[in-house]
Amino acid sequence: MQPFKTQFTLSRDYLAECFDQSLPYGKGAKPNYLFPALMLAAGAGSLIFTEQPKVLGYMLIAFAILELLHIRFRRAWWLARQMWGKSAGSEVTLTIDERGITTQSDHTQTALLWSDIERVMETELGLIVVSKSGGQHYLSKSLFTADLASEIVTRANS
Repeated sequence: MQPFKTQFTLSRDYLAECFDQSLPYGKGAKPNYLFPALMLAAGAGSLIFTEQPKVLGYMLIAFAILELLHIRFRRAWWLARQMWGKSAGSEVTLTIDERGITTQSDHTQTALLWSDIERVMETELGLIVVSKSGGQHYLSKSLFTADLASEIVTRANS
């Protein structure tokens, strides 16, 4: 494998692409509406059917509404948290070579050896590298050539 090295910026656009392309493959792909529905029902039941102080019922309803807002605005909230982080806007150096895939910035350094990669999933705009420890790392296809992308998929999935 020919060593490949490039740099990119962790911009809002890159992070938005990361979220959008990774979401269908993550644990929270489908929002769980059952939990807020149960909290809402428990809060309403507490208000209607008990003689206890109404604080518990109102708190459960408030938490249910908060959880629904969390589900509705999860992309915006995730992007805001990433942009508040110290890595936002920093330059990242991506290196792909015989050892594996390495990313390095002023704040972090990540090295994924080929033997540590369980599989690579190809999305429309990028690659999701899944490590054996369960972590997922997104790489945009705009960073490298189509030949290199297919070589990464082939090498990691073999």
